[in-house]
Amino acid sequence: MQDKEQKMATEKIGKLMLSMAVPSIVAQIINILYSIVDRIYIGHIEGVGMEALTGVGVTFPIVTLVSAFSAFVGAGGAPLAAIWLGKGDRKRAEKILGNGVTMLLFFTVVLMTFFYLFQKPLLYVFGASDATIGYAVDYMTIYLMGTIFVELALGLNAFIISQGRSRTAMTAVLIGAAANIILDPIFIFVFHMGVKGAARATVISQALSALWTVGFLISKRSSLTIKWSAMKPDFSVIGSVMALGISPFIMRATESLISIVLNSGLQRYGGDLYVGSLTIMQSVMQMYAAPLGGFTQGVQPIISYNFGAGNFERVKKLYRVMIGTCFLFAAGATLLIIWYPAFFAGLFTNDVRLIGLVEEMMPIFMCGMLVFGIQQGIQPTFLALGQAKISLFIAVFRKVILLIPLALILPLRFGVMGIYYAEPVSDIVSATTAAVLFLTHIKKILSKEALQKIV
Repeated sequence: MQDKEQKMATEKIGKLMLSMAVPSIVAQIINILYSIVDRIYIGHIEGVGMEALTGVGVTFPIVTLVSAFSAFVGAGGAPLAAIWLGKGDRKRAEKILGNGVTMLLFFTVVLMTFFYLFQKPLLYVFGASDATIGYAVDYMTIYLMGTIFVELALGLNAFIISQGRSRTAMTAVLIGAAANIILDPIFIFVFHMGVKGAARATVISQALSALWTVGFLISKRSSLTIKWSAMKPDFSVIGSVMALGISPFIMRATESLISIVLNSGLQRYGGDLYVGSLTIMQSVMQMYAAPLGGFTQGVQPIISYNFGAGNFERVKKLYRVMIGTCFLFAAGATLLIIWYPAFFAGLFTNDVRLIGLVEEMMPIFMCGMLVFGIQQGIQPTFLALGQAKISLFIAVFRKVILLIPLALILPLRFGVMGIYYAEPVSDIVSATTAAVLFLTHIKKILSKEALQKIV
């Protein structure tokens, strides 16, 4: 088990990044299939596909918020666990894991209680109409039953990756996604369950992923294991996890807030057709962002481990490759989407009006992503180095300070088009800001003094 960790400090960077990143990339792509496959099948339900797709689309803020809490623990705790492994303190790393499990169980109870109590009025606020609210409620009522599986599967998977076991982490996601792909068409079309069938397939699939993940982390195969004694709340550990996890939490939670603002604005200025277009465009963005997220998730523990070991020259080589790769991939993927918007729209719907709207709006909505890969590489680098405050600022700046106000202000001048303009403007400005912050802070971060401040 320790040989796996030692490779993060000694193996050739190219080979190491490939071995860590490829399974993580595959896992992210597979994981995103949960929602993407649901939407593809739902969008093609005979006669009601467009309304059903739009209804499920307005549940996105709740689905995203549930996963945000898992990121709070996974993205906050796993880098810390990797840093302490790098320092040689396995007991401290397991304490972080144990408290992470406790936090995930607590979040499950709070989220299920809140959303079951206020589900329907929230969905109306999120952009549902009388024509789509039934589909949204049907999907969400069943999906919330699987909250504990989502929290454990997503939140604990990062702790497997932090041990250098990307393939094991990938297997956990693969099991669930494969089940979802198989069960979706059976429940939706064979048993005629519609959106309820899609939700049931998702819950069962997430349960399988969660069982695999927890099973590994309590086994002797894992170098970090879940222990009852380590699950007793230690508020110094929880505080450290929350301090680092607040940035990825806000990144995902604000995605929920953004969806609310965009969906409600599109409903007000355009109607269900425009809300449906956003569902498709966000789905396409997820398709291209998944490989990037997997790549950075795979490389991040390598950076954390070497930073914890004080190997700063190796850290520099790692982040240079990561940022450059993110930029090139994002730019290439964005060009492909801009050139063939109708093809991507057709994956989710047969509705000619909806395809035509997406074909018109996709190039505008996506053009800022040509440069946003810079930020997608810088953000996880700051996280890997334990820089919670800077990472938090970058997360808040793009979404809360830029995108949400722009989505509220620009429609006053440009109507429904203003909502589509808000995305590229915020992407370009925030990517530029992230680059400036990185260039001005990285030298100071890579020092013995900075390392000693990481708790």
